[in-house]
Amino acid sequence: MQAGVDALVVVLCVLVAAGGGVPAALGAAFAFVYAVGRFALGGVVRSEARPAVRPAVLGWAGLLTALAVAAALAAPAGLWLAFPVFLVQLHVLPAVAGVVAVAATTAVTVAVGTSRTGASAGAVLGPVIGAAVCVGVVLGVRAVIAEAEERRLLLQDLVEARSVLAERERADAVVAERERLAREIHDTLAQGLTSIELVLRAADVALAGGDLARARDLVATARTAAAENLAEARAFVRGLPSPLVRAGLADALTTLAARTTERTGLAVDVRTSGDVHPLPEQVEQALWRVAQQALANTAEHAGARRATVTLSYLGDAVALDVVDDGRGFDPAAGRAAGRGRGLAGMSARVEELGGTLHVESTTGAGTAVAAEVPV
Repeated sequence: MQAGVDALVVVLCVLVAAGGGVPAALGAAFAFVYAVGRFALGGVVRSEARPAVRPAVLGWAGLLTALAVAAALAAPAGLWLAFPVFLVQLHVLPAVAGVVAVAATTAVTVAVGTSRTGASAGAVLGPVIGAAVCVGVVLGVRAVIAEAEERRLLLQDLVEARSVLAERERADAVVAERERLAREIHDTLAQGLTSIELVLRAADVALAGGDLARARDLVATARTAAAENLAEARAFVRGLPSPLVRAGLADALTTLAARTTERTGLAVDVRTSGDVHPLPEQVEQALWRVAQQALANTAEHAGARRATVTLSYLGDAVALDVVDDGRGFDPAAGRAAGRGRGLAGMSARVEELGGTLHVESTTGAGTAVAAEVPV
């Protein structure tokens, strides 16, 4: 648009100068002042956009207006210079001030024209229509530019928001992965190491009592537990299910019960009900970990003699119940004291699959852990 204004100024100044004499001098002066201002100010810019050059911009526009009025007074062709003045005023001034300046310049131009030729339609309508066209074009361009700038800012905000969201998603993914690893470590390595420590402690007692055969058996049990936990660790690092679960959840629970009895002395009974069938891998893995953690808690904390694990196939859901005859506890008091990492991990596993986990326990009356997951 700037190039168009420049071309218009050149053409109109040539038309004014063609008459010779004073109009030619005024046309040349108008062209010179316009060119100096254009290059010195770096373009026709709004005065409020660059406060440092505001006085120079306003003075430049005022000088051009005075030269245009003088040219109009000198010769009828001088009226043509009013049109580039309209554009300059609308560009350098705010919208309202620009329209007022154009209206004032138009009134002066009409007065000059009618004073020379009388109140003819051309003398009145020419400047008025020209001013209206200039106002409409410039304000329209301003509106388009403003809308484009608004869209640019909105797009910038959107890009920034997406960046923040992506960063937050990455952070959430890191936290989720840490939680997963924490649960897996707690449910595999921590429990396995605890079991190995208890078995080796029993082996130490057997050695102290001179029962070498018993000690060898316990050491072999500890080695087996270490190998199993190594396989479990490799599986969860690779995101694979527990090696035991790959053979089916019911068989895995039976094996878990046997190992728990062998290593802790807790008698565990496994029962199933309903139509036994394969379950989604993630469901079997979650319920396996719930059973593993529940039995580990029972063996370590409950002082129980027996525990029953019940796997119920309910058609559109599957339920796992682990009930023991131990000393029980107060779940609310445990949470308030900051304990219960294992229970929190079990609950998180089940909730991730859209299921529910309930813990019912009373001091002296045993504990029941019930998990139900849709399939």
